[in-house]
Amino acid sequence: MTTESYDFSNLLPRPYLHLISSTEDPALWTHPVLDLFAPPIQVQIPQSAKLYLVPSTFGEDIDADEMPIPTASSELPDLHTWTMKFVVSVIEIWAGRRQPAQLIHTCHRVIYMELLRKTGSEKEIGRIRNIYQSEPLDGICESTITVRYGDRLRAVMIRFEGVDGRWLCTALQMI
Repeated sequence: MTTESYDFSNLLPRPYLHLISSTEDPALWTHPVLDLFAPPIQVQIPQSAKLYLVPSTFGEDIDADEMPIPTASSELPDLHTWTMKFVVSVIEIWAGRRQPAQLIHTCHRVIYMELLRKTGSEKEIGRIRNIYQSEPLDGICESTITVRYGDRLRAVMIRFEGVDGRWLCTALQMI
């Protein structure tokens, strides 16, 4: 057994050791075993801009005191369940089997007036096939629902905005 000293001068410098933000001398960390115990490199991720909901006003002049307050989707009811109940109600209203007044608190007044005009416009109650949802921003849901009316397949597009602690329908259209 020999007790020769090891020559540290032939070790290649490691580039990640230069990134260590420490007051210690980097030469202390050049030993291969100590690489396991090197302090972690802290990388700061630049903060991306967060987009916020600006509630729909439909061109109305609203005072700052009366402006709806955006609500995060985590504080709102389950989106899929909410959409399903809302669409079933709308389809029944279009068929004349349900009173539109049942949705007065879940629709913007402009959408509610359109819903009143279309009451009873369909001859039969459609059958929901699929619901496709996307959330482009926190507190906004855009849904496309495919509905079968006899041999015809139609699409219903809905936009919900989370305001004042509830989902509010701000767009409703059937193609």
